[in-house]
Amino acid sequence: MIRALALLLLLAALPARAEEVVAGLSQNRIAITTSFSGSEILVFGAVKRDTPAPEGPLQVIITLQGPLVAATVWRKDRVAGIWVNADSVEVDKAPSFYAVATTAPLREVLSETEDLRHAVSIPRAIRAVGTGVEDAGVFTEALIRIRTGEGAYLLDEGGVEIAEETLFRARFVMPANLTEGGYRTRILLTRGGKVIDSHETMVDVRKVGLERWLFALSREQPLIYGLLSLVLAVVAGWAASAAFRYLRG
Repeated sequence: MIRALALLLLLAALPARAEEVVAGLSQNRIAITTSFSGSEILVFGAVKRDTPAPEGPLQVIITLQGPLVAATVWRKDRVAGIWVNADSVEVDKAPSFYAVATTAPLREVLSETEDLRHAVSIPRAIRAVGTGVEDAGVFTEALIRIRTGEGAYLLDEGGVEIAEETLFRARFVMPANLTEGGYRTRILLTRGGKVIDSHETMVDVRKVGLERWLFALSREQPLIYGLLSLVLAVVAGWAASAAFRYLRG
């Protein structure tokens, strides 16, 4: 009893955070169907204050991260006049999708130390595990370059709109080839490059309907899935041939 009372007194003595995030999402679940062509998520919120705002500009960083998956990156070398895969690096815990939106250039709103602590920037969000290759960082950069070109990795500096240092919002456009799973959304408030508060929530992305059934069949019954694919291919070929003969006749 005495310990519990002492803990309550200690918590009461701790200073309250001057600024806190109060946030929401336009949707917390995305359904992938056979006609799915992408989605857009609006992240919005406000800054709660119990005291007047401190001096200096308030900055907001919002990240949206897809499920972590492993990826193998290869480097091609020319051997006997032929380009072949040579060295490789296994990139562990690479986000399948990762987007960062900020109120200003990232290096102005977040210091290197805070980036290292919170793993906000795209390079910090990826961990490379080298397999005996000295320049593993080159492979990580290649992965970032490839996925950036595919629209899976995004950096939108200035993409967060903020009004009166209180209300903020950002839009994220998500591609059609989303990986199933939970998408973590983080909101970080910074002043002077330091994180003063953060908030996290999840967006659930799942296949539904026929897409869900086909995906489960391919994983649980691969033989049946293969036979079904073969039958569908034969039927489609026969139908196309019959239609062609009909049109010619």
